[in-house]
Amino acid sequence: MNGGSPLRVAIVVGEESGDQLGARLMVALKKLAARPIEFFGVGGDRMAVEGMHSLFSLHDIAVMGFGPVVKRLPLIQLRTAEAAGAVISGRPDVLVIIDSPDFTHRVARDVRTALPSLPVVDYVCPSVWAWRPSRARRMAAYIDHVLALLPFEPAVLARLKGPEATYVGHPLIDRPELLTPKPGERVPLGDGLPKLLVLPGSRSGEIDRMLALYGRVLAALSARGVAFEPVLPAVERLRERIERETADWTVRPRIVTGEAGKWSAFRSGHAALATSGTVTLELALAGVPSVIAYARDPLFRIISEVARRIPGLVNITMFGLANIILGGKASPEFLDPDLEPERLADALAPLLADTPARAAQLAAFARLQDVMALPHGRPAAETAAEVILRLAAMSR
Repeated sequence: MNGGSPLRVAIVVGEESGDQLGARLMVALKKLAARPIEFFGVGGDRMAVEGMHSLFSLHDIAVMGFGPVVKRLPLIQLRTAEAAGAVISGRPDVLVIIDSPDFTHRVARDVRTALPSLPVVDYVCPSVWAWRPSRARRMAAYIDHVLALLPFEPAVLARLKGPEATYVGHPLIDRPELLTPKPGERVPLGDGLPKLLVLPGSRSGEIDRMLALYGRVLAALSARGVAFEPVLPAVERLRERIERETADWTVRPRIVTGEAGKWSAFRSGHAALATSGTVTLELALAGVPSVIAYARDPLFRIISEVARRIPGLVNITMFGLANIILGGKASPEFLDPDLEPERLADALAPLLADTPARAAQLAAFARLQDVMALPHGRPAAETAAEVILRLAAMSR
């Protein structure tokens, strides 16, 4: 790295997933930059390790669901103004906002008003391809470039007249060792019980809505004479609760925690029952045929059902990420109110044996690997860093 005045990079994230992306981005920026870098803004523990002194804790703003957001709205508004003020007074060479658009985009809008020539980069495209497509055009007023994790997103933003975008790759494609089974790790079907991954979610609200349902699905499978070994990867903070609430299940799962335990389960699993989210893409890239389910919280369900009746507001017929990327329902999806245990068991049972349904999913997941690959083979974080450094250089 050469000397000279430091490159000042402001990064603002709003939750744990953004902290993970931000930390990898910081590593890549330090590797590729031609001079020292000073980071400031809002981040979590992983970004702190890389040199970020966060203005405040992510716990202040990392809330999900309509009700919790309303309850914490005054604090979120205060933190939004604080983050924007720090960026404005810090005069960085570039501002990078990462995911959490309800928070980070408000920061970006305030910064753009005060510093109209500052490059603003949005790392993770909002789901304008799913709902509220009109957001794309509005984003162009305060975001200069979007770093897209999904390969179809740049074309969608162009069609919707949003900001310029680059597909930089999903961080999952950078770490094939996490998802590719080692020799002997995923035993052939027929050699012992097939391993069924049970993934109710990593948030308390998801556990509220999904855990008991999944217990009934496992009971329905068992009642049909389907033999399997259930494994439930859980975040540590929810382990005690999950152990307590699964204690009376007909088929009790083996609970594993920690990143190492989760990835080991994915590499050895044969099928999965999963709550919609990033985990469904992880399973597809790991080659684990899945059934995807999702139950909305009551208020969000009402809002989303009303939204579907408004022309042009909702543009999605699938919610599994791998399905969306592939353009078809490779993995079956079930959304409330159609979450009957017997129906989910009907879809899940064929995935625990050598069947056409299982083979079809595996073939689709093989295509997914090709679709998501970056042509130059460079890691996703470094691809993102290159774009950011180019924009930062243009601002000086």
